[in-house]
Amino acid sequence: MLPERFAEWFAARGWSPHPHQLALLDRAAAPATLLVAPTGGGKTLAGFLPTLVELASGAHRGMHTLYVSPLKALAADIRRNLQAPADELGLDIRIEDRTGDTRAAARARQRVDPPQILLTTPESLALLLSYEDAPRIFAGLRRVVVDEIHALAEGKRGDQLMLGLSRLQALRPGLRRVGLSATVENPPRLAEFLAPARGACGIIHADPGPDPNIALLETPEPPPWAGAGGRYAAAAVMDRIRAARTTLVFINTRAQAELFFQALWAENHEALPIAIHHGSLAREAREKVERAMVAGDLKAIVCTGSLDLGIDWGDVDLVIQIGAPKNVKRLVQRIGRANHRYDEPSRALLVPANRFEVIECRAALEAVYARDLDGDGRGDGPLDVLCQHILLTACAGPFDADTLYHEVRGAGPYRDLGRADFDDCVAFCATGGYALRAYDRWQRLKRTDGRWHLRDPRTARNLRMNIGTIVETETLAVRMRGRGGAPLGEVEEAFAATLTPGDTFLIGGQTVRYERLREMVVEVTRKPDRQPMIAVFSGVKMATSVELAHRVVSMLSDPARWHDLPAHTAEWLQLQARISALPRPDRLLAETFERAGLDHLCLYTFAGRNANQTLGLLVTRRMEDAGLDPVGFVSTDYALLIWGLRRVTDPAALLRPENLRAGLDTWLSENAVMKRTFRTAAVIAGLIERNIPGRRKTGRQATFSSDILYDTLRKYDPDHLLMRITRAEAARGLVDYGRIEEMLRRIEGRVDLVAAPHVTPLAAPLLLEMGKVPIKGAAQQTALETEAGQLMQEAGLTPEAKPAGDQFSRHVTSRHHS
Repeated sequence: MLPERFAEWFAARGWSPHPHQLALLDRAAAPATLLVAPTGGGKTLAGFLPTLVELASGAHRGMHTLYVSPLKALAADIRRNLQAPADELGLDIRIEDRTGDTRAAARARQRVDPPQILLTTPESLALLLSYEDAPRIFAGLRRVVVDEIHALAEGKRGDQLMLGLSRLQALRPGLRRVGLSATVENPPRLAEFLAPARGACGIIHADPGPDPNIALLETPEPPPWAGAGGRYAAAAVMDRIRAARTTLVFINTRAQAELFFQALWAENHEALPIAIHHGSLAREAREKVERAMVAGDLKAIVCTGSLDLGIDWGDVDLVIQIGAPKNVKRLVQRIGRANHRYDEPSRALLVPANRFEVIECRAALEAVYARDLDGDGRGDGPLDVLCQHILLTACAGPFDADTLYHEVRGAGPYRDLGRADFDDCVAFCATGGYALRAYDRWQRLKRTDGRWHLRDPRTARNLRMNIGTIVETETLAVRMRGRGGAPLGEVEEAFAATLTPGDTFLIGGQTVRYERLREMVVEVTRKPDRQPMIAVFSGVKMATSVELAHRVVSMLSDPARWHDLPAHTAEWLQLQARISALPRPDRLLAETFERAGLDHLCLYTFAGRNANQTLGLLVTRRMEDAGLDPVGFVSTDYALLIWGLRRVTDPAALLRPENLRAGLDTWLSENAVMKRTFRTAAVIAGLIERNIPGRRKTGRQATFSSDILYDTLRKYDPDHLLMRITRAEAARGLVDYGRIEEMLRRIEGRVDLVAAPHVTPLAAPLLLEMGKVPIKGAAQQTALETEAGQLMQEAGLTPEAKPAGDQFSRHVTSRHHS
């Protein structure tokens, strides 16, 4: 199967092609193939091997293969890594990437003269398909390779991509599709996502390779009772960095990455080269770090999900995860960054950020060794993404609705799309819907001779400027003050609005002083000697997955599985069992206790932070109706704590599914969550334009516009397409109501109520969550540590049990969340 030229190339390097690479080459002519292979197993070369073989057999004019990745950095990395074998094989081909970071001149040239291999992202592909000359750009296209397809399948970017592939398939009927992934919990479902026709997509499973070498990091002091930063372990992490060649330190959020980088640097007495990388840093800063990593100039890099996927840092031999991974697939993906080789185990350490995360990290380790990945099916494709696709299709030229409907049904997420929903989307794109049809600005499509087209061709520019499904909080650029000041990154507009000259904050691992806001740019100077505020960065705040939560509950309920836990954690759980009870998989543990003159109710749901936040709002409303006088609540991934003036004696009555569902609908209809969700859907669907030629709306302007539209539609057209989208998105997205329903199905009304004599060991960390504040100085940190000690004494975890007194009582009553 392997041509002699390629066999000699492998042999010259002392390599032998892996069986899955040859299997993919054997399926080169198949319409669709999904390759599931471990990190370091040569997935990328496998995906491109059929392309390189075909290009080596003769000249090919125009684009031959399109490679799509979820990250701009990954596309650039693949281009570098693919160029070397192409040159060594003597292939006279061009390999280029096209992302938001690509210069305008290069993008214009690529449309006129496409390279044989183009590496891009879903957004850039959607933009290319919106041009009138898309049929010419893709005239020679034979293959599409979708890398890290599991990551794309989890969100709207994947829906957008699959709609784009259906458009490409219509332009090039013989197009072949290849999906690549290392972490797939349900390969048949992912294969249907890539190619929905039954049996259309073959699946190749590579040898999974050796188990990783992964363990919990032992530190001189135990983790704190609450918190998410893991800064207590900075010295121990720095010791491991010194002993390794190159280390990736993953942290779940951008703000925590900044804080941990600062803590790590304080322990870096030798000034070893350590960098930070996350999505809110300036492009120049990110590219500088990436070049240094490729060159082997860095000892460690603190990063977020921006380096989760695919990038092959060849000399990385250790991965450290700070904080519980929240998701087993994400942990496996990150572990694979170390020892990026097929026949060597990856080496990784987990650093739980607090005492409860010790259990979650241990449960995640068990899942990794059991090769038990987590993942939820996403259901049907969202209609706001379809509306954007319809408008972009019109940008490329007139379309027939029947033909486009058949084409859209060829996309995996939309294979069950009903014609009525499709027609509603077309009508929305044409007029804005019943309540908005009188406004010219939303009259965008017109039907002539049975075909839909743009009413005003000039609209195409605005639509192209607003392509994408990622709608993050509005951000402002941060630059050093002065002519040509270096760009540092971006912060959220709401955070920038709180700054006054002289305030300091962290960005890019350094402390800077706010000077002024000039032309929507935050200008700063360096101020390393000041204790900084914590900047607010947009990004995903992850909840523990359903499968991992189930493993945690299972471990808690079975003391025989505690032998691998540190002694301090096992003793904590043993005390919980004596004072109260332990959570069980098929039941809900509810505790009540009195503290500081207030009655507390703790529900151990293990439903995730978003779901517990929603449950808190719904349950407290039910308590108000029952005259139980709730004062406030706080939620974590694993529990909900409510405090009030009266004791709850029947928590099961508060959790009846029919009452919660009715309460959800009432609450959503009048809550800001709906407006926030509506704004996101309206931007994606094209009702609100964030980018306008010559100017850009601020976040406040966009929010103001969307709020007016929401109130108008709610009053005059409550069944408007965008209102239906908003209700569905809010229920399954921000409020995560599906996790509440999953929890209620699991327990089937079985609630164990324990009237505890005082605060319990598992509940004590939740009381600390109520008092959490951004740390601005050592005095506040000391106060929180003192408060933690007092609470643990009350819970029975230290010999001297002393109540915290009225001071804590006053603090609690002032922090209500009603």
